[in-house]
Amino acid sequence: MAGGSGYSLASNWFTQLLAQLAVANSITKSQLCVFLFVAGGQVPGTGITQYTQQEITDGLNKIAAQKGGKMITRSTVNRAVQALCGYNWVEKAGNGRIQINVRLWFHGNSTAQHEVLAEIADRHDHDTEVFPYAVGPEGAHQEELDLGPVVEESYRARRRTG
Repeated sequence: MAGGSGYSLASNWFTQLLAQLAVANSITKSQLCVFLFVAGGQVPGTGITQYTQQEITDGLNKIAAQKGGKMITRSTVNRAVQALCGYNWVEKAGNGRIQINVRLWFHGNSTAQHEVLAEIADRHDHDTEVFPYAVGPEGAHQEELDLGPVVEESYRARRRTG
């Protein structure tokens, strides 16, 4: 663990999906940055962050301000939060609070994660079509592929002549 902020449980599928979506330009840099910043700021064991959009903006701009780099605006953060809500990666939890989809990213242990999942399910009347069940931009879903039988081939190394 680096730093004093603890650790997070993250879905391996989701961390790979984030990278794939970024490369494919299916999410914006701003959306990715807002999500990662918010996910890293969870109150341990809750999946909740206590940031206002201005605090997210200021937090993301901290290094850019020091180095004279490009900075993100509050309106861009607002649009990113709206998009992340649409992807079901986060949802607004009132009074400047954001609920992270704890199936994707959770600061704390798995026991606490299961408790939070139960609370979220209760809040959504156990509807499997809503947060935290549905995940990601349209077309981004997890699927198991049948690749047929595994065939192992051996390759001999070629000698270099030269």
